[in-house]
Amino acid sequence: MDKHRIEWLNRPGTVGESWNPITGCTPISEGCANCYARRMAKRLAGRCGYPEAPHEFDVTLHPDKLFQPWHWRKPRTVFVCSMSDLFHEDVPTQSILDVWNVMERAHQHTFIVLTKRPARAHQILGHDRFHVRGYMAPLLNVWLGVTAENQERADERIPWLLKTPAAVRFVSVEPMLGPMLDMWDYFPKYDYRPTYAYWRTAFPDAGDQPILEREGVNWVICGAETGAGARPMDLQWARDLRDQCKEADVPFFFKRAGPGQETPPDLMVREFPHMGKEK
Repeated sequence: MDKHRIEWLNRPGTVGESWNPITGCTPISEGCANCYARRMAKRLAGRCGYPEAPHEFDVTLHPDKLFQPWHWRKPRTVFVCSMSDLFHEDVPTQSILDVWNVMERAHQHTFIVLTKRPARAHQILGHDRFHVRGYMAPLLNVWLGVTAENQERADERIPWLLKTPAAVRFVSVEPMLGPMLDMWDYFPKYDYRPTYAYWRTAFPDAGDQPILEREGVNWVICGAETGAGARPMDLQWARDLRDQCKEADVPFFFKRAGPGQETPPDLMVREFPHMGKEK
């Protein structure tokens, strides 16, 4: 079976897939400078539902694509709006709710939603009107993440992510444009005393699993910028982030080094979230 070109969609037991009921976006931070989606939209201008140039990357709804996941039989890991940002300010709230309804009914698939606009995600997903629609708890088959290309964007976006209901929360550090040495407060915090022998002796009925004290990021993706004009990534930045994840027992997925760089063996780490341990 062919693998998806986005490596972190190739999750064992599923088929990697992109789903684009909405396309188009606008730059919001330094990570957008060499946007691959904008380059692809330029090549598709006037075709495949994309507007004619120079409007090919305007936010555009594709109603003919909305129900695609209902026709996929095999379980898939689906990147939602890989050619857009679902929570862009020009995407109508009703369109976001329509996407959520499709994902809720396609429970055999796992949907990965990545945004640079987590404040709007929180505004919608945490709102009482969203709960009235029946989504009292986050959908278990939807993973919600933010892009954080450096420490500044991590500190800006991750707090919003952690306040938003989600079964799995993740951070995509791609492209990695600077060091990220202060992630500790964003990782889950556990009380590990129940795993110790003295604790089990003193409290035999309390169980032997760690106790979650603070929710946090459940997965970290990392990779260098690619394509024309790619900015360099220091591999030590990735190693420092990998080591923080390892100490916090947070799965780490290194996508690739930059152009002209070989990915060293110690960075060939491709882990996925610990399903069942998120809460």
